Amino acid sequence: MPLKVSSHPLVADSLAGLRDTSTPPEEFRVLARKLITMLLYEATADLPVRHGSVRTPLADAPAITVEREVVAIPVLRAGLGLLAPVLELLPRVSVGYIGLERDEETAVARIYYQKLPKLAGKVPLLLDPMLATGGSAAQALDMIKEAGGRDTRMVCIVAAPEGVKVLEERHPEVDIYTAALDERLNDKAYIVPGLGDFGDRLFGTG
Repeated sequence: MPLKVSSHPLVADSLAGLRDTSTPPEEFRVLARKLITMLLYEATADLPVRHGSVRTPLADAPAITVEREVVAIPVLRAGLGLLAPVLELLPRVSVGYIGLERDEETAVARIYYQKLPKLAGKVPLLLDPMLATGGSAAQALDMIKEAGGRDTRMVCIVAAPEGVKVLEERHPEVDIYTAALDERLNDKAYIVPGLGDFGDRLFGTG
């Protein structure tokens, strides 16, 4: 499972704003969209393509089009903040949803909602802003695999070593695209330094 940490300076610049505790929700949302868009370029760089041609106003021109449909699968609720750039960027995309709720006492997630389209022949893209313990992501990837998903990629904003280790063990075939690999989890299973509660900061509910 290759962990792909972006080295792009624009990704780092957006991440700095997301980490900053003084960033208001409206600016946080803009930065999140920018960062996810840039990570998407990296996560989809190897999508299968079809070679053909198109007619321009002047002549025929060689053309490359994306051959396989992508299924965007945000983990509710915070993953919804990563969905809009996917819908805007990709030419053919459907959407599934996985609802996981974290128990603050145990840090273990429980499934409360699942709605996935047909995954056969498509590329699943799991969207979850924080890869912390890895439990939620591993559960979501279990569901995707059981539904027939193959060649799945995960996009997150920041990851903890503990979460990466869990996915390496349970889903070694899944590539993870992230803006940063952070230091550790604290005793409440929050990523340090992280950026706080992504959902609360995104939706202004903190």
